[in-house]
Amino acid sequence: MDGGGKNIWIIANWKSNKTIQEALDWISAVGPKLEKRENLKVVICTTFTAIEEVKKAVMVGNYPLIVGSQDLSPFPEGAYTGEEPAIILKQFAELSIIGHSERRQNFGETDEMVSKKVKQALDNQITPLVCVQGKETQVPEGVKLIAYEPIFAIGTGNPDTPENANEIAENFKEKYGIEVLYGGSVTSKNVKDFVTMDNINGVLVVGASLDPEEFVRIVQNAIR
Repeated sequence: MDGGGKNIWIIANWKSNKTIQEALDWISAVGPKLEKRENLKVVICTTFTAIEEVKKAVMVGNYPLIVGSQDLSPFPEGAYTGEEPAIILKQFAELSIIGHSERRQNFGETDEMVSKKVKQALDNQITPLVCVQGKETQVPEGVKLIAYEPIFAIGTGNPDTPENANEIAENFKEKYGIEVLYGGSVTSKNVKDFVTMDNINGVLVVGASLDPEEFVRIVQNAIR
């Protein structure tokens, strides 16, 4: 594998897309085509409604896929209507995306809220993937994995340059000693440019992850 043996994370974030059946069709199309490599971490972050069935399908197929959630509650279980607590989610999710720019923008999530969610994740053995928008974004204590997602690149088809993303990643690595992913208009055509950067350990894929064939190409191109 390229990258001198470093971990390569390829994380799919479906956002609010796919019915349960569509999710299962995706798993059936992608799972058998994934290579089992020690340093390759392929994660699917599905909707809450599909996460249980997706987990079952991954286990039955024995696919090298990690199941994750797109968010989790800042609170423990209890009287928190509409929230999905980490203590319950850990039945299905090994990783959770926390602090995505859309959560910050559309739902008013603050750094304090992100820190509370990280604590819930860590307390329940879920890996928090914290999204950062720039060098100034705070990284809560205990976080080992972040995704640099510049707002201008999300869903626009205009990704950041690999060189600039690498510089941002280097800054976070030096400051926190963590793994850094890049997210924002990632495709099969540009994924290699990002993962071969010294300080980038993979990508967070959104729009391109909805198409199973394109997602498989992304994974394959990342490890060639």
